[in-house]
Amino acid sequence: MSARRKKEAALFYLFISPWILGFLAFTLGPMAASVYFSLTDWDSFTEPVFVGLDNYVRLLTDDPLFWQVLRNTFYYAGVAVPLGLLIGLWLANLLTKRVRMRKVFRTLIYLPTLVPLVATAMIFKMLLAPEGLVNDGLGILGIDGPSWLLDSIWSKPALIMLAVWQSGAATVLLMAAMKGIPREFYEAAEIDGASRVRQFWSITVPQVTPVIFFNLVTGMIAAFQVFSQVYILTEGGPNNSSQTMVPYLFNQAFSYYHMGYASAISWLLFLVILGLTLAVFRLSRRWVFYENEVK
Repeated sequence: MSARRKKEAALFYLFISPWILGFLAFTLGPMAASVYFSLTDWDSFTEPVFVGLDNYVRLLTDDPLFWQVLRNTFYYAGVAVPLGLLIGLWLANLLTKRVRMRKVFRTLIYLPTLVPLVATAMIFKMLLAPEGLVNDGLGILGIDGPSWLLDSIWSKPALIMLAVWQSGAATVLLMAAMKGIPREFYEAAEIDGASRVRQFWSITVPQVTPVIFFNLVTGMIAAFQVFSQVYILTEGGPNNSSQTMVPYLFNQAFSYYHMGYASAISWLLFLVILGLTLAVFRLSRRWVFYENEVK
């Protein structure tokens, strides 16, 4: 290397060194430590005792609550993410049309994503109370509303309602993708006699599949890591009917001081998310269409 290239390389490493140091100290280091702690019996105060794979064996064979929590998490992610995508797709399609007060509606739909999550959860806790506005509205229609947050049947749907209410970010991304679809596609379809529904499913949806795929992956990862909504609205109750993985992990670590056990839960959760993400990427080859791709 010439002296100039060496100088450029030195400057490059100098400028990225803060990020490298931060990554080593605050990301890679804690991850490596959590792997070790997952193999120990540790309460955060005394010296960790190495127990090998005992924490993982206990999780998979001797902790029925773990399997209930895992099912709850899959239920939440399996309903909230597709439902949010469908509603976001529907709203995006509506808001790309020429309608009155279109900008106002776009602002109102995106506004919930700007509200801090804790504040949003507190608002929903009041709305979904037995005497809250949601049940008052159902009462006007002659429907006896349930105790959303106190009923084991309705606790998970209540959390899903909150997740769907925050689908504004996905809607905005889908609107941007729809605005980029060439108008010539729709004109050609109209000449061929295609209805608006046919145009939507045969032109709009295939053209925005990359954005749908992005929202699916990020939404799925976020759903499996849901914490604040559960912790504030239901605290995992009643009877652990709404308990999900991250609040369960948090309780094991900071309520019961089973830090080694919590570390094992975190790595199992990581493997679940990794496996699902890889599966979604694998299946995306069948339904995601890219502009420069020929199938």
